[in-house]
Amino acid sequence: MIRKTKIIATVGPATESRSNLKRIIKSGVNVCRLNFSHLEHDKAKEIISHIKSINQELNINTAILADLQGPKIRIGKLNSPLDLQKDQTLVFSTLKKNKNNLFINYKNFAKDISAGDNILLDDGKIQLKAIKTNKLDKVETKVVFGGVLTSNKGVNLPNTKISLPCLTEKDKKDLKFILTQKIEWLALSFVRSAEDVHELRRILKRNKSTLSIISKIEKPEAVEDIDEIINASDAIMVARGDLGVEVPAYQVPAYQKMIVSRSIEKSRPVIIATQMLESMTYSATATRAEVNDVANSVIDGADAVMLSGETSVGKYPVKTVETMRNIIRDIEKSNFSQNINYKFPKRLSSFSNRKISDAICAHATQLSEQSKATAIVTMTYSGYNAIKTSSFRPSAFVYAFTNNYSILNKLSLVWGVKAYYYDRGTTTDQTIIETKEILKNNKDLKKGDAVISLASMPAQQKGMTNMIKLSIVN
Repeated sequence: MIRKTKIIATVGPATESRSNLKRIIKSGVNVCRLNFSHLEHDKAKEIISHIKSINQELNINTAILADLQGPKIRIGKLNSPLDLQKDQTLVFSTLKKNKNNLFINYKNFAKDISAGDNILLDDGKIQLKAIKTNKLDKVETKVVFGGVLTSNKGVNLPNTKISLPCLTEKDKKDLKFILTQKIEWLALSFVRSAEDVHELRRILKRNKSTLSIISKIEKPEAVEDIDEIINASDAIMVARGDLGVEVPAYQVPAYQKMIVSRSIEKSRPVIIATQMLESMTYSATATRAEVNDVANSVIDGADAVMLSGETSVGKYPVKTVETMRNIIRDIEKSNFSQNINYKFPKRLSSFSNRKISDAICAHATQLSEQSKATAIVTMTYSGYNAIKTSSFRPSAFVYAFTNNYSILNKLSLVWGVKAYYYDRGTTTDQTIIETKEILKNNKDLKKGDAVISLASMPAQQKGMTNMIKLSIVN
């Protein structure tokens, strides 16, 4: 059984060898994530080469997602761990030479922070409150909830409007390298507004890059501007780790459901990430709560669920992928994940090629439900038709045929879509016949299956989709 919900796995020391990459890909990974917070360029180049050769060897289309670090604020190196106690005073400095205070790598920290602002350390495990700032280089804080603090831990400022740019100097260096590689997806961390996405888009355009942008939602400002961010992005990631620190953790489930729903309505693939099967980093089995979390993400309609430390540094990366695959398969077989019917367009206010194409995709889904079709087959160069049809979450699988190699991999992230390379059809009839034959030979279809084919007429012009055909496999 083919899964509709896709699996993203973060590559790290536990999986970066070719043999281990091949094992997790064969176990069910559709997209490999490269986390540039912890990845040197030479190692990234090696991993990319491995994935490409595995794709060729297995005749599959595993996608690659490059994840930029973004403006992550961290404390400096400590000589020894600090056991912070309630009401203890802790002074931060943006100057490395000030040995009496705790270094923080955010140069505008003292300028942006205000008395009373909360400061969270180590993913929220330690909470401080700002007492006073000299607005130059020093901030005095008091410990609210203590704990043991070690070197290089992350800092979150949920009440502070930070002035850091979305793209740091490190990000720009990493991006320069990424643009030299054949990668399909690019994740932008700590997005605060749609303008952050537009800025990255302008850089990609200047470099004539076709990289698709995933906006990571992990700041309260992003939640406030969510509709505009979705519109500006090619895909969305609900990054629950930092989001659950920046906002009260009890708000995250509702935010997750809202973001997934709005992304699907706007035909943007959406990923749910962080702590999906975290206990399997060290344990061979998942907790019941984690299993339920993955299952509910599938029921919500997420395009993909993502593994982080579980596959990058975990002891059981293959077992973890298999566990996630089995959860997805089982819940997709149930009635709970079926017919997530999002809004269909009611009426075209005006005619345009794109609106006609959208209407065709919507009605293909409706027709597939009425006819109990096994497949919706679409020709695409940009991937748009496949993504649009997928967004209506049909019961049928979506099979995309394209002569654009980069799209083959890109669509591996999209719910319910399987892509094939095809460049032969000279007429619409020929294309429909041949694509059905390819699917039949690959055992995606069998005799008697109903198939809905989307295409453009005349085929030679390779225009927008403007026709729909229902047929039976002979």
